[in-house]
Amino acid sequence: MRLKLLSCEIFFREFCASVARSPHTIDVEFLPKGLHDIGTEPMHERLQAALDRVDEKAYDAILLGYGLCNNGIVGLRARLKPLIVPRAHDCITLFMGSAERYMDYFQNHPGVYFKTTGWVERGDADGELSQLALGKKLGLNQSYEELVEKYGEDNARYLWEQIGELAKHYRQFTYIEMGIERDQIYEQRTREEAAARGWKFEKVTGDIGLIERFVNGVWDEKEFLVVPPGHRIAPTYGGDIVAAEQAD
Repeated sequence: MRLKLLSCEIFFREFCASVARSPHTIDVEFLPKGLHDIGTEPMHERLQAALDRVDEKAYDAILLGYGLCNNGIVGLRARLKPLIVPRAHDCITLFMGSAERYMDYFQNHPGVYFKTTGWVERGDADGELSQLALGKKLGLNQSYEELVEKYGEDNARYLWEQIGELAKHYRQFTYIEMGIERDQIYEQRTREEAAARGWKFEKVTGDIGLIERFVNGVWDEKEFLVVPPGHRIAPTYGGDIVAAEQAD
C-alpha cells in the first residue's frame, strides 16, 4: 500500500524509526506539537485543512497520528480514502503500547506528567502557536511581577493562586524509554527537571508495537478506527474511544 501519515511531531523519532521498517510506502508530514495548546476548535480546523491538502488519488489510506487529544480530532472527515485513527485518548497510549497499560499506570500513579524524546525536544510551542497557546493567554508562563503589571495586584494574586492549584496536582515525571533514543540525554534532562521541581522521577519501558502496527497496516478494530469515505470521527465516551459517523 501507499499511505500518507499526518502526525503530531511529538512522535517524530518513533514514527521515523517505524516507517523505515514498514513494508508499505509511506509519505510522512509532521504537524507542530503546539496545535494541542491552541484550543479544540482551532486544532480541529488546522488538522482538517492538513487532511484536505492531501492528494488522495496518490494513496490507499491516510493515517492520523493523534489520539482523541481533548476532542481535537472530533469531526475530522474522510473524503475519498479511509482515515485510520488509533483508539487512544492521547499520545501516551501509543507510547505505552495499549490503552489498557496506560490506564493501569495512570490510575496507580496520580499526579504524573509524562516525558518522551518528543516531549523533551519539542515540548514547547513557538512562533505563532506560542502566541495562540492557552497557557500563554492565561498567563501560565508569566512571572508574578508580569501578571501584576498586566492585570493589577488583586487580579494577579488570584491568578497566581490558581496557577499554583493547577501545578500542585503534579508531583512526578515519568520518562517513557522507547528504545530508539541515541543516548541518555532525554532521560537525564527529565531527571534534572524533576529534581529542580522537587518531584519524583520514574523511568518505564515503552512499547513501540502499537505504532509499528499502525504503519504496517495491521489495523485490528480493537486498536484502530477505520473511518470510511464520507464519514467523520465521533467520540464514544466508552472503551472504544472513537467511532465513525456519517458526515453531513
